[in-house]
Amino acid sequence: MPKIVLVEPKIPPNTGNIARTCAATETELHLVGPLGFEISDRYLKRAGLDYWPHVKLHYYPDWEAFASMQAETGGRLIAFTVRGTSSYLQWQYQVDDWLLFGSETEGLSPNILQTADAKIYIPMNSTKVRSLNLSVSVAVALFESKRQLATFS
Repeated sequence: MPKIVLVEPKIPPNTGNIARTCAATETELHLVGPLGFEISDRYLKRAGLDYWPHVKLHYYPDWEAFASMQAETGGRLIAFTVRGTSSYLQWQYQVDDWLLFGSETEGLSPNILQTADAKIYIPMNSTKVRSLNLSVSVAVALFESKRQLATFS
């Protein structure tokens, strides 16, 4: 099943909400530092409530540590960015995909975008909104990938 990767997330409630989504869907959550908060942050725990024990959580201190593990494991790096070239609805997901999301303030760095196998965007009608909330973007992408792969029980 695709895995969620948050690269340098900054806002604890977003990560907590994403952790809850990952727990509910039994999806691995990979956090790549540096983080803008401590994992023990009370806001993070509050957003995830009592779901943290059910999260398949992995932490890497930096992109290099994550990239090394991912290269050994395999699978495609699918970067979600407002500068994407394919809609998330038109993309054909695979079970070993890594769905990458950048920080709330900066998105994914150009270096990380260059390493991605694909750059995906979530269409929005309004040009007055720069992007969706990180936790909303993750949920939209994850549920579409699960729908395509028929991994709901």
